[in-house]
Amino acid sequence: MVGDDPIDFFAKWFGEAQAADADEVNAMTLATVDGNNHPHARIVLLKGVDNQEFVFYTNYLSDKGQEMAANPNVSLLFFWKELERQVRIEGTVSKTASQISDEYFASRPDGSKLGAWSSPQSRIIPNRNILDENYLKYENRFSDQQIPRPEHWGGYSVKPQRMEFWQGRSNRMHDRVVFLLSDSGVWEKHRLAP
Repeated sequence: MVGDDPIDFFAKWFGEAQAADADEVNAMTLATVDGNNHPHARIVLLKGVDNQEFVFYTNYLSDKGQEMAANPNVSLLFFWKELERQVRIEGTVSKTASQISDEYFASRPDGSKLGAWSSPQSRIIPNRNILDENYLKYENRFSDQQIPRPEHWGGYSVKPQRMEFWQGRSNRMHDRVVFLLSDSGVWEKHRLAP
């Protein structure tokens, strides 16, 4: 049964995908739109659901960071082929509080922390050596101290306004249930034709 709360239902499906040992359970496609109304999509990793919002982390200066700054409307897609399931989420994105980003950054391995400092994400670079040189530079800079979170890196949270759950069935007679968030903040549930 789907129930009346899509966040709870997502948690149930997420847990079932973990139990089924699905590949990259927390991998989700993030779709954004740039200033010329061109769509862009890439895989990012869900790091949690906090206060009914879906949280991930990235470089604020990356293409996706700049696209989200210009247009906060985004879409997320989870696909668990092992269970023939997908979840589509549409909503608005905002940066997480600095403290939340700091706490998550502190939990990362040192190599990932150095990578956040070293990569000018989405920028054209002359060659791979630039990345290796940057990494070595920051490795030396922070060799005798805790690696701080760079200002250009942190979290985002997506507040859903629409959540669709798709379950594959035989003969293309799939189950589709959509939840729409009303202006009064109540989720309305509907069944969609496949």
